[in-house]
Amino acid sequence: MEKYNQLTPEIIAQIQAVSDHVLTGDDINADFARDEMPIYGTHMPDLVVQPTSTEEVAAVMKICYENTIPVTPRGAGTGLAGGAVPLLGGVLIDTSKMNRILNYDLENFVVEIESGVLLNDLANDCLSKGMMYPPDPGEKFACVGGNVSTNAGGMRAVKYGATRDYVRAMTVVLPTGEITHLGATVSKTSSGYSLLNLMIGSEGTLGIITELTLKIIPAPKVVASLIIPFEDLNTALSSVPKIKMSGLNPQAIEFMEREGQQIGAYLLVTLDAASQDDLDTMLEQMAELVLDAGAMDVLVADTPAKIKDAWAARSSFLEAIMHETQLLDECDVVVPVNKIADYLDFVNKTGEECGLVIKSFGHAGDGNLHIYQCSNDLEEEEFKSRVDKFFEIIYREATNCGGLVSGEHGIGSGKIKYLVDSVGETNMALMEGIKRVFDPKMILNPGKVCYRL
Repeated sequence: MEKYNQLTPEIIAQIQAVSDHVLTGDDINADFARDEMPIYGTHMPDLVVQPTSTEEVAAVMKICYENTIPVTPRGAGTGLAGGAVPLLGGVLIDTSKMNRILNYDLENFVVEIESGVLLNDLANDCLSKGMMYPPDPGEKFACVGGNVSTNAGGMRAVKYGATRDYVRAMTVVLPTGEITHLGATVSKTSSGYSLLNLMIGSEGTLGIITELTLKIIPAPKVVASLIIPFEDLNTALSSVPKIKMSGLNPQAIEFMEREGQQIGAYLLVTLDAASQDDLDTMLEQMAELVLDAGAMDVLVADTPAKIKDAWAARSSFLEAIMHETQLLDECDVVVPVNKIADYLDFVNKTGEECGLVIKSFGHAGDGNLHIYQCSNDLEEEEFKSRVDKFFEIIYREATNCGGLVSGEHGIGSGKIKYLVDSVGETNMALMEGIKRVFDPKMILNPGKVCYRL
């Protein structure tokens, strides 16, 4: 492991000289020690900076680089893989106060924002202008910069693609304190290595994203969601390839599993169209298709209030899991769509063998599955041991059937071991080599993604 230095009063004074937004000692909130999945540990930073400009971030990074101080970037802290946890203490840079929507260029279909803008705020602001920012991760109060850092996809990825597909350009502060601009407003490029795409999904290990230029599209004229109950999960998931082949091109296809009910699973499908007549035709065709595929019923939510209620049920599924569970871990493995049903069957059997309660839901349309391991009666060390065994088995199976470790939550510190097993040491060495080019002293978010402490 690299040798890092501790913050001294002199270094703290240097940081305070370039930033008026520094927290130390008891002023540092305990929330800065963790993300939304505390099973990956809590580590308090020694100092927190809450900058309001790119230049302020750069000035702080320059001091930290010169003094070899570890730095952890953080947005809203809603991650689920330990990515924003300051494993070595040091300086935490909280970008959540950089939250301005800077400019719309509707002729080029882009919006410019600071990275701390919340997804919910950006989505609503775009809609007020008749536009839509399509990426739609479940956590609406995450910072968009964090979404970009993990390439979060969300519910609408099945039709519109993941966050990566909407990032045109960005401003980045490198670990050295240099400021660089990647990408451009243009919609295509063949101009050397894509450093922009390298930064997307790098989880704050290569640079700190401070500003973003994002593609937006005209908002659909009409939208409706269908709540589709099935007797069992296999029947529900077996209908998904048929839905995707139908030509109806749904925005989202989500699944939720139920236990001990007459209804074993639900699909939640959203359609959009240019006119109400077109949408009505699509709804009829979708209803006919899923009933033929074994659905028990089709319920249509076709007003904003009903659509909101339908998706609230999906959100409350996770909230209920977290509220009812003392020990919790999660993976967001992604597998080919036609393998979902068999893979989840394998997951449930493996969970039983490992002595874990398993609850699953997720993006049936793109194969990104959210699989939760739950316990209310195990000691934490025993729980972690069982989860580790469970993960080793199910990630190996995911790799065997053409899947990957994470679809949108990222690797952070919690999933490095399983990433190594999935992609191999050669690819891990390539990733670490890339990090060393960007970050020669390895000070930025150490212990995450590819750099093992």
